[in-house]
Amino acid sequence: MFAFLVCVRIMMNEGQIDMDEWHYLLSGGAIKTMQENPAPEWLYERAWGDILALSNLKNFSSFADDFADNLAEFRAIFDSPKPHREPLPGKWDTELDAFQKLLILRCLRGDKVTDAMQDFVALNLDQRFTEPQTANLLAVFKESTATTPLVFVLSPGTDPAADLYKFAEEMEFSKKLSAISLGQGQGPRAEAMMHSAMEQGKWVFFQNCHLAPSWMPLLERLIEGINPDKVHQDFRLWLTSLPSNCFPVSILQNSSKMTIEPPRGVKANLLKSYISFSDDFLNSCPKVTEFKSLLLSLCLFHGNMLERRKFGPLGFNIPYEFTDGDLRICISQLKMFLSEYTDIPYKVLKYTAGEINYGGRVTDDWDRRCIMNILEDFYKPEVLMPEFAYSESGIYKQISTSYDLNGYLQYIKSLPLNDIPEIFGLHDNANITFAQNETFALLGAIIQLQPKTSPSGGRSREELVEETSKDILAKLPPPINLQEVIRKYPVLYEESMNTVLVQEVIRYNRLLEAIAQTLRDLLKALKGLVVMSSQLELMANSLYNNTVPKLWDTKAYPSLKPLASWVNDLLQRIDFLQKWISHGIPSVFWISGFFFPQAFLTGTLQNFARKSVISIDTISFSFKVLKESASELTRRPDEGCYIHGLFLEGARWDPSTFQLAESHPKELYTEMAVIWLIPVPNRKPPTTGIYLCPIYKTLTRAGTLSTTGHSTNYVIAVEIPTDKPQRHWIKRGVALICALDF
Repeated sequence: MFAFLVCVRIMMNEGQIDMDEWHYLLSGGAIKTMQENPAPEWLYERAWGDILALSNLKNFSSFADDFADNLAEFRAIFDSPKPHREPLPGKWDTELDAFQKLLILRCLRGDKVTDAMQDFVALNLDQRFTEPQTANLLAVFKESTATTPLVFVLSPGTDPAADLYKFAEEMEFSKKLSAISLGQGQGPRAEAMMHSAMEQGKWVFFQNCHLAPSWMPLLERLIEGINPDKVHQDFRLWLTSLPSNCFPVSILQNSSKMTIEPPRGVKANLLKSYISFSDDFLNSCPKVTEFKSLLLSLCLFHGNMLERRKFGPLGFNIPYEFTDGDLRICISQLKMFLSEYTDIPYKVLKYTAGEINYGGRVTDDWDRRCIMNILEDFYKPEVLMPEFAYSESGIYKQISTSYDLNGYLQYIKSLPLNDIPEIFGLHDNANITFAQNETFALLGAIIQLQPKTSPSGGRSREELVEETSKDILAKLPPPINLQEVIRKYPVLYEESMNTVLVQEVIRYNRLLEAIAQTLRDLLKALKGLVVMSSQLELMANSLYNNTVPKLWDTKAYPSLKPLASWVNDLLQRIDFLQKWISHGIPSVFWISGFFFPQAFLTGTLQNFARKSVISIDTISFSFKVLKESASELTRRPDEGCYIHGLFLEGARWDPSTFQLAESHPKELYTEMAVIWLIPVPNRKPPTTGIYLCPIYKTLTRAGTLSTTGHSTNYVIAVEIPTDKPQRHWIKRGVALICALDF
């Protein structure tokens, strides 16, 4: 990212980059005129929307039409394993420079933008700017003095302490190094340690500065008070801290800063674990062969846990910080249980590892289900078989226990550098999701680093914000007439849906009024008629960056869409309510259109309970996936309700076999068929032939518990027919999503 920014800034100064194009690369654009998608069978709505928005830029004005004319050539780029190196069709390959080609890649294959940025930097600066440099403590140390602290910026999963002790030995300072981990009550000790070290020329190592925020101002004064003439020239101050806003800025500006990235990938994690073992340790258990086999299993499981995080919500709903400590305690328990029991107690091993050591960090029930299912693969009797394979391709496998430590290290070094998703039980598409998330995180970080004033060239920031505000105001419908709705749909004992509708109208009206009011205020502030408050300024920034302003987000439903599609989505939701109001209760409900879907589900159960006079807490839903499409179902069912508008992530619905099936390559999300929710009293859920699939409102999946007792993101779990064991889909991370992020 740093190399790319340096490169772009140099080119901007030479006038080689158009500011409108730069703005598009970072935050996308809005569609002015909608056109029909020319190739819906392979081109997603998201990509087609981006192409239409790109056609607003002056150098790309004919791009959308050209795209429709050259579908075959563009499809070849879309399907290519290296789309960022394919030539573009027609005039585009010769007329556009390397930077403008990034914009086309952003539309077609967002997952490859980071690779293309590397090529771009190598082309304009040099190849060596894209290669990571190894941290060399000696080089940093040579530049330091007694008055400049050396700061390690920590990242999860790393600890620089071992590196520092090793370096101190090389410099023959290990006897003169005193270390302390900061925390409650350690301040005075640290201060005394620092004073004596300054006189005697020792090194001081303060760990975890972020844990002692109240002591930081004192540390700042101590460092400022070091007298360069009186202090011993060998004195050095080493600090470690997580990024924290309590850390004094003056220390940061005055210090040398280093960071060490945690090992990436299962291979690197395995190496890190095995390097810390010794041959004596591998042979220290009475059951040597079992211990060696299960140890490899356990280390693989640990790597699996850490690396699943990079896939975002497909891996775990909440990204947990598992540490080496979790692995160490599991290893010592494994050794203990193997020594003390005659048979191997798999049940105990699974419980201590999954529910306690790793599970102790897990706060989400669905994640717990996932961890226990993954552990099943690593702690089972079959693992002891020679050549047992942990993944379908057989690359990750058990090796003969006659090997010594060196043999294990040789085997680990032969593993692939980039993990194949199959070791996690994920579909190959998971890599695309991961790469796309990485691209958009990178662009999002660059947006935050952009200067707030607009450079010359391109339209000014204020003009863009004003134009966007007027566009949204023109599209925005007036609030729905609440009195009219209450008159037409009064509170009825037999029909809870009336109450649901009125509550929805109240919620949407509140949002519509807030949007209209803040937009009018912002337009006045831009003209200078009212004062520009900090909230309005933040809102203007959001409109400029094509994101939804915080002022609206707090009053709105959960959504990850960029501004342009968020507004369109809001209009569709209002339209769904308007149709309901004018044509009566719909036969099929668009579940994604509800502000609060849980109220609608409760209303459905309530209707059934009151009609059949059964207590509501004994009733739950049974589920039936229908063959008919939403448009073919013209009347409501006698019991329950039909819902549509859901998307499957991690799998697809196969209408011919009528069950879950593997996703097609590059298809990240697929539409789900209509589901009929049928209320049933005292229901016993089936145990086989189904996958219990959670429904979430947005792709992030993790929510916070709200006052209603529901997670803000989780809606309900539905049963979907499948002929594969449920574990297969659990590891795939399959879920239903109400609204996508584009």
